Amino acid sequence: MAFADKTLTCRDCGAQFVFSSGEQEFYQSRGLQNEPGRCPDCRQARRQGRAGASREPREKTKVVCASCGKETEVPFQPRSGRPVYCDDCFSKVRAQRQ
Repeated sequence: MAFADKTLTCRDCGAQFVFSSGEQEFYQSRGLQNEPGRCPDCRQARRQGRAGASREPREKTKVVCASCGKETEVPFQPRSGRPVYCDDCFSKVRAQRQ
């Protein structure tokens, strides 16, 4: 199937942009059926805005490592009955499981 360049209008800024035949082939190869609704600049801005703007820093909980006994902080609330490890011991435990 031969593709031809299409001119589309961005739904965010209203600018016209070209949806090239190469991009159309790429979309088809990935199984994407909808044409892009945003120009490349607006897509980039949207991705960057989503990446870090809405994220709040996670609360850290102080715990004692179940393996070495060192005090460390973890970004979750530990459950009772489950071991919690420092970064070094966690890496060792993970390597043993694989």
